[in-house]
Amino acid sequence: MNVGAGHLLVVAAVVFAIAVAGFFLNRRNVLLLLMAIELILLAVNTNLVAFAYQHGDLTGQAVVFFVLTVAAAESAIGLAILVTLFRNRGSIDVEELGRLKG
Repeated sequence: MNVGAGHLLVVAAVVFAIAVAGFFLNRRNVLLLLMAIELILLAVNTNLVAFAYQHGDLTGQAVVFFVLTVAAAESAIGLAILVTLFRNRGSIDVEELGRLKG
């Protein structure tokens, strides 16, 4: 069985749908919201790989490596901010974080 670009696009669409559903169904926990955003980015990267594979070009796959590197750094910074907020506030509830605006 050969995996083609169509199969990758279907997987990306399913991952994107799960991430969007997780984003809208769970609006209270910031950690789960960040995980849903990362899944959306993963679906976009899968689409980029599928189209690069379909056109026989390695440039799209190289771009995915750079995007994943930036996403990993963004996740590390986001988790560090969440840990700091949890230590200071004792909660990572979205409604609690909305009160920080002043």
